[in-house]
Amino acid sequence: MTPADASARDGDLHSPGLWRLSVGSLIALMALCIAWEWFLAPLRPGGSWLVLKCILLLPVLRGVLTRNRYTMQWSSMLILLYFTEGIVRATSDRAPSSTLAWAEVALTVLFFFSTILYLRPYKRRAKAQKASDTVAPPSSPSSPR
Repeated sequence: MTPADASARDGDLHSPGLWRLSVGSLIALMALCIAWEWFLAPLRPGGSWLVLKCILLLPVLRGVLTRNRYTMQWSSMLILLYFTEGIVRATSDRAPSSTLAWAEVALTVLFFFSTILYLRPYKRRAKAQKASDTVAPPSSPSSPR
């Protein structure tokens, strides 16, 4: 399979609904992080430096918008940091911060599963291609010595 064939088949594997869900949940998570730490329930009155935690999501947003599969793979692991923060703050903070933390948990779970499910067909194709490559290795021309 040539690279042109692979990119042509990428359109067949692309799931617009899951991709939109990934993008939407990521944008909502970024908006929540900014609003939460800036004016909804900051750690200190007037805002908190924790508002900068959304900066880590900017490269993720760029990669998800361009459907970069590598970025989507590592972002599904990065998002677990936000999940952990949400669980800790949901169980330790008081309202309204705990409510916002549960919203953060919900958005991270939504992003994680929509991204994983979006990437699944691509991973299956790569695994099948790797299996077919090991069964019939390409013939190499013999080089004279």
